Amino acid sequence: MKKQTKTRAKTTQSSLEVVETLRELGGSTLEELSEYMGLSTSTVHRHLATLRDYNYVVQEDNVYRVGLKFLTMGGYAQREIDAYPVIKEKVDQIAAKTDERAQFIVEENGQRVYLYTEVGQSAVQTGARIGKRGELYYSAAGKAILANLPEERVNEIIDTHGLPTKDNNATIPKETLFENLAEIRERGYAFNRQETTEGVHAVGAAVTDANDEVLGALSVAGPAHRLKSDTLTEKLPEQILGAVNELELHIQHSVN
Repeated sequence: MKKQTKTRAKTTQSSLEVVETLRELGGSTLEELSEYMGLSTSTVHRHLATLRDYNYVVQEDNVYRVGLKFLTMGGYAQREIDAYPVIKEKVDQIAAKTDERAQFIVEENGQRVYLYTEVGQSAVQTGARIGKRGELYYSAAGKAILANLPEERVNEIIDTHGLPTKDNNATIPKETLFENLAEIRERGYAFNRQETTEGVHAVGAAVTDANDEVLGALSVAGPAHRLKSDTLTEKLPEQILGAVNELELHIQHSVN
C-alpha cells in the first residue's frame, strides 16, 4: 500500500489537487470543478486565481485548463539531467534504426517517468509520452531499472508502491520478484509482453554511469505481431545493448 506523507501544507495540496483534476477532466468550468471536487466555488476560485496569476492555469471564457507553465518547468527539469543531449541523440538513432518507438525512462520517487521518446517510420501509438508516469515493474525499461538498483532501494520502492500483481490481481511474492530481477540483471535486458498495452511488446536495458549507478533505461516498443520470435528475443536485444553500450561510453566521456 502506498504510504502517505503525514505532514503537508494543506493549501499547496489543495492547489495541486485542483491542477490534477483539471488534467483529469481536460478542462472545466469553476462550477463543474467545484462540484467534482466537493469544494465550495469560493475556495476553488481562490486556488484557480492564484494558479492563473502564475500561468499554471489558463482561462478561456469560462473554462480553466492546465497552462503551459508546466511545460516550461518540465523542460527545465528535463535539461537538468546532464546526459540528456546524448540520451536524446541515442533514442533518435535507435528509433530510426528499428523503425519502432524508442524511449528513455528514468526512476523518480519509485516510479518510471518517460524522459524522452521518439518514433520510427513503422511505430505504433502506445500511449507513451514525455512525462508520463507509471509503476516500474510493468514496463521493460522499468524492470531493467529495478534489476540494477541496490536491493535496499528496491525494498523502499516495494514499501511505498507495493508488490506487482498478475493478470488475476494476485500479488507476486517478493521472493519471486527478486528472482525475476536477478534473471533480468544476468541477461542484461527485460521484456514487456503486452503488460502495459495490449498488442505491444518491448525490450529494455538499463543505462549506468562509471560508478554502476542507474541513470535510466533505454527501450524499444512495437506491435506484438512484428516484435516476436527471434526479433524480440535476439535481434532487438542485441540492437538495444549495442545502443546502451555506446550511450554509456558517450556519457562517461562527456563527464570525464
